[in-house]
Amino acid sequence: MGHGGNIIEELIADHREVEEFFAKIEELPSGDERRKHLADQATMELVRHSVAEEAYLYPAVRKHVPDGDGLADRELEDHATAERLMKQLEGCEADDPEFDHLVRRMMTEVREHIADEESNLFPRLRSQCPDDFLDELGDKARQAKKTAPTRPHPSTPDKPPANKILAPGIGLVDRLRDMMTGRGKD
Repeated sequence: MGHGGNIIEELIADHREVEEFFAKIEELPSGDERRKHLADQATMELVRHSVAEEAYLYPAVRKHVPDGDGLADRELEDHATAERLMKQLEGCEADDPEFDHLVRRMMTEVREHIADEESNLFPRLRSQCPDDFLDELGDKARQAKKTAPTRPHPSTPDKPPANKILAPGIGLVDRLRDMMTGRGKD
C-alpha cells in the first residue's frame, strides 16, 4: 500500500502485491491456517485498493474516456462480486470446506479484473489524460488508502460523494477491529 507514482503505477503495484499473496496461498496445502492469514492480508489490500479506485480512478474514467460510464460500471460490478466473495471468506477458517472454493473464486475474479484493467482500462485512461493529472490522482489514491476500510462492506456506496464521506469512518472502525483481533499482522 502506498507505492508511489501516478494512479496507474500505484494501482499496478497494488495488483502485484495482491498477486504475491495469491501465489503464497496457492503454495500452501489445503487447510493450512497460514492460508487464512494470507487471505485476510489480500482482502485488506484489495479493499483499500478498491476504495481508491472507486473514489478516484472510475470517476476519471467516466469523465475522460470514451464510453467511460460503461467501463466504470463494469469495473464496479467486478468489485461488487469480489467484495461479496471476500465477505463470505471472512467468515471461514482455513479448514472450513468452503474456504478453498471461496478463495479460488475470489482469486479468479480478481485476476480477471486485474487483466482487464491493465490491458484495457489503464491504457485508455493514460491516452486521454495528461501526466500531471494522473500524478495528482496517484497522490489522492494513496491518501484514500491510508484511511480506507480493511474489511469488505458490500452494502456501502461505491460512488462519490457518499463513498468518500463514509470510507474514513468505516476504515477507522475496521482498523480498530483489526488491532483488537490481530488480523493482518505479519
